[in-house]
This record gives sequence, C-alpha cells and structure tokens, in this order.
Amino acid sequence: MIILIAYILDLVLADPPHWPHPVRWMGVLISWFDHRLHCSEQSGHWQMFRGGIMVVLVVMAAGGAATLILKVASSFHMWLGTILAGWLAYTSLSARGLKLAALDVLMPLEQNNLTKARQALSMIVGRETENLTEKEVVRATVETVAENFSDGVAAPLFYLVLGGVPMAIMYKAVNTMDSMVGYRNERYLFFGRPAARLDDILNWVPSRLSVVLLAAGAMLTGNNALQALKIAWRDGKNHKSPNAGWPEAAVAGALEVQLGGTNIYFGRPVEKPTIGDEQQELTREAIRKAVALLDAAALVAVIASILSLLAITW
Repeated sequence: MIILIAYILDLVLADPPHWPHPVRWMGVLISWFDHRLHCSEQSGHWQMFRGGIMVVLVVMAAGGAATLILKVASSFHMWLGTILAGWLAYTSLSARGLKLAALDVLMPLEQNNLTKARQALSMIVGRETENLTEKEVVRATVETVAENFSDGVAAPLFYLVLGGVPMAIMYKAVNTMDSMVGYRNERYLFFGRPAARLDDILNWVPSRLSVVLLAAGAMLTGNNALQALKIAWRDGKNHKSPNAGWPEAAVAGALEVQLGGTNIYFGRPVEKPTIGDEQQELTREAIRKAVALLDAAALVAVIASILSLLAITW
C-alpha cells in the first residue's frame, strides 16, 4: 500500500518546487553541518573524520525524524500513519521529476532552440553546457536519465522493501549529501569522501538491479532488451563511478546508442570511456525513447517491490 501511494503521488505531483520536501530540509541540514564542520586548513584525515561525523549525524537525524513522525501519526490512527508513510516514501522517489527534466530539454530542441535546451540541461548535469552541440545535449540528457534511474527509482524502492520508510529516507539523506559534498575538488576531496563512499556502497546493489529493471522496461517499450543486458555486462564498468555505468550501459544497449566521451567540467575536458555501440544516431528521438524506457522500468520496479514485500510478509 505504501509503495503504491508513493508511486501514484510521484506520478501526479512530481516535485512541486514550493512544497515542503524532506530532501530540501536535508539540504539545509547538510549545509549547516558543512559550514560548521568543514575546515580546509586541517589535514586530510581530520577532514574525513569531520565529514564522517556529518554523515552519521545527518543519517541519524533523517532516520530518527521519519521514525518519530510515523510513530506519532500511527498513535492517532493507523490510516494517518499509512498516509504519512506513503507521503514520505513518495519524497524519496523522483521518476516523474526526472522525466519532466528530460522533457524540459527536449521541448526547446524540438523548437530548434539549442540555447534554451543547453540552459535546461545545465539544471540537471554538472558538466558545462554552453558550447554543446545538439548531439552532445541529447547524449547528456540520456546519460542523466539512465544514471538517475538507479538513484531516484531503483535504490529508494530497494530500501523501502529492505527497511521500510525510515531506511529509504536515510538512503535519500546519503544520496543528497553525495550530491552536495561528494566532489573531488579542492574543498570536498577529503571532507566529502565519507558521504561519497557510503553512497557508492548503498548504490552497489540497486545499480545492478536497475539493469534487469531497464531490460524489462525495454521489452515493454519495444527497445532492445537483450542488447541492454549484453552492453551492461560488457560496459557496466566503463565509468569512474562503480555504479553509474551499469544503468547507463543498460540504456545505451536498449536504445542501441553510444554514450560517454568528452565532457567539460570547470573549464577542463574530462575524457570518459564510451559505453554501448553506435548502431543508432543520438537524435532527439533518443530522449523520447529514454523517457518511455524510464516510465516502463519504474512501473516494473514498483510491481517488483510490491511483490517482494508480499513474499516477505507471507
């Protein structure tokens, strides 16, 4: 019931920018700890220790708050607890938000407005977008949809099944910390490392499960499911992240396109290994197919999660 409520709310609401949202509260808390615990003048080991303290405190705060809210709500009425659990679970998902972000890039492309498409893309990627060609904009969008399927769909559902709403919220806290401080730059190289490493650990299983979910989604959408599995097995490790390459490879195989290549970060080119075979050109159609694949794989993930919970309870 909770997973179904969460999925429906995500489909209907996505992520309204002005609504209360636990991830925004987590962001405020992480920023607060960042300003008070981070000290670049200290040794790398001491910075990592302080970063580890932040990780522990943020995760405990997120999990403790979720547990307390649900216990208090359930003490008033069982259904109030269920509804709040569904709402909290919904805030850990981002399937529709990811879809809308991709469509925000596609729409100006279809209007032949490459400048606006680059601007929309800059809201969802870390690379520089000002000088990207249309093909590079498409590639970046498809890569983002693929990578974030694991973070925004597969992993939250995995931890909902494994440990309920509090564990899903705790995962989201770690994932949010990684997105805020898990950079290999001068400021966060050491302080952000505990958050980045824990995020890698927590995403290890979901990222690989996402390959199966995306292959199933490829079957439902008429894409190449066998190629999704083949390319994931062959190229899943072709990424600096231990996890991001797996869903990217599955999507590349399903769409029969090639991802990876040169990106610009902070004015410097970064060469990434290629993923997939260039059987099809990276055109606007690839974004449409990636979005359809996201929808189908998310539905498969929700059904699989519900069935897993039923099997556990039986």
